[in-house]
Amino acid sequence: MTSTVMQEKQSSFSGIALRTRIKSPRLIQGVEVLPTVEYWRNANTVEPFGIHTTRKDATLGGDIRYAFRQTGTQPYVGAGFALHFLSSSVDAPSLGINDQSNAIVRGGLSAMAGLQFPLAGRFENFVELKYHHVPHYRQLKLNWGLSVKV
Repeated sequence: MTSTVMQEKQSSFSGIALRTRIKSPRLIQGVEVLPTVEYWRNANTVEPFGIHTTRKDATLGGDIRYAFRQTGTQPYVGAGFALHFLSSSVDAPSLGINDQSNAIVRGGLSAMAGLQFPLAGRFENFVELKYHHVPHYRQLKLNWGLSVKV
């Protein structure tokens, strides 16, 4: 899955993710569990001033989603929780800042809504909007990707 990430106080940038869907006959029909790994990195360089910054987020999360239909185009909603391993670094020798970095781990709730479209056989396509409520690092993501039913 790929993402367009819009983080609080940042411009938009791209990210990638991998997740799986777990269905069980013990769950309500239409409910799926989605373990997820996400990653994005954003780097900026301002050449005239010799400034270079980097921000990264590696996320381990899990969502529960409900699909309103089981066949055809499937609208869905979901919610979950994720741990965000965030890091920032800056190198600005002209400002007296040499290779400084900071790393933190924050937990946050997430909410999503999307559509899943059948393609051919076991293949499906999806598009979704997902919000991560991480204090001081809130993120809104437009995700899309290809899924395979196994």
